[in-house]
Amino acid sequence: MSNPTMQAIRVHEYGGPAVMKAETVERPGAQADEALVRIAYAAVIPLDFKIRNGWLQSVFPVTMPYTPGFYASGVIEAVGPGVTAFNPGDRVFGMIRGAYAEYGVAKAQELMTLPDNLSFEEAATIKAGAEAAWKALFTEGELQAGQTVLLHAAAGGVGQFAVQLAKWKGATVIATASAANLDFVKSLGADQVIDYTTTRFEDVVKEADLVVDSVGGETETRSWSALKKGGIFVSLTQDPSQENAGKHGVTAKFNTKLLSREDLRQLTELMAEGTIKAQIDSIFPLSQAAQALEKSEARHGRGRILLKADAV
Repeated sequence: MSNPTMQAIRVHEYGGPAVMKAETVERPGAQADEALVRIAYAAVIPLDFKIRNGWLQSVFPVTMPYTPGFYASGVIEAVGPGVTAFNPGDRVFGMIRGAYAEYGVAKAQELMTLPDNLSFEEAATIKAGAEAAWKALFTEGELQAGQTVLLHAAAGGVGQFAVQLAKWKGATVIATASAANLDFVKSLGADQVIDYTTTRFEDVVKEADLVVDSVGGETETRSWSALKKGGIFVSLTQDPSQENAGKHGVTAKFNTKLLSREDLRQLTELMAEGTIKAQIDSIFPLSQAAQALEKSEARHGRGRILLKADAV
């Protein structure tokens, strides 16, 4: 008897969007401590095109052919030996490597149950943006009520959550965005939005307690002077310059710490109750993964891009 099959996006060589192909492959099985998930939505994140382009071979080596994707939501199809936390039919989200497919296998401890009032679309954005925002603000950034935070790229997949979470905490939020996204970022609750195309943020912001940077490069270099002495700079893109941090009397961190399950549970509840909302930029069918990544690489999205796997 032949094994069941599924549709998956496969990459056989590094390159641009054209190297991504929808193929029929064998459906994987759940081994010990794993669960097989029927995928509803996979999140499209910048890491996906960076790996595909071959830019991160030393950091994220892959064995060809591979299926892209890290984060998804869906329904438990089957569980492997030793898995007691989940049953077939449970709605879940989490880290599912190879998520650009109709089914994916995940370690049981990498999955969380969806609250009843949280949609699959929203759930797919939690590990792909909301979690990074929480870590940058609270785990690494130690943000407290009454402090001031400067958030770069506030309309993006991480930034949109960072604005809302910082406001929920009681901080003053100054955000940078392009002219087209100023009203959107204001609607998220930002106290002040700076159009980075016309205004240099370092001319406006001088005494921030925290800067969260998901842009890197020149934006990092210009951010040091926006911090007060003793402030914290958190980068989501690279290991920030410790030399510059020392010169300005601030602490610089790369957003690498893991989120505790308790924090993740609280974040999920905030989304389920509507305190934090997920902005979905666009949803592409699985077969259009190449176009979804092209949109991600253009970096003009507002919120998160999703792939709909159609299996749920």
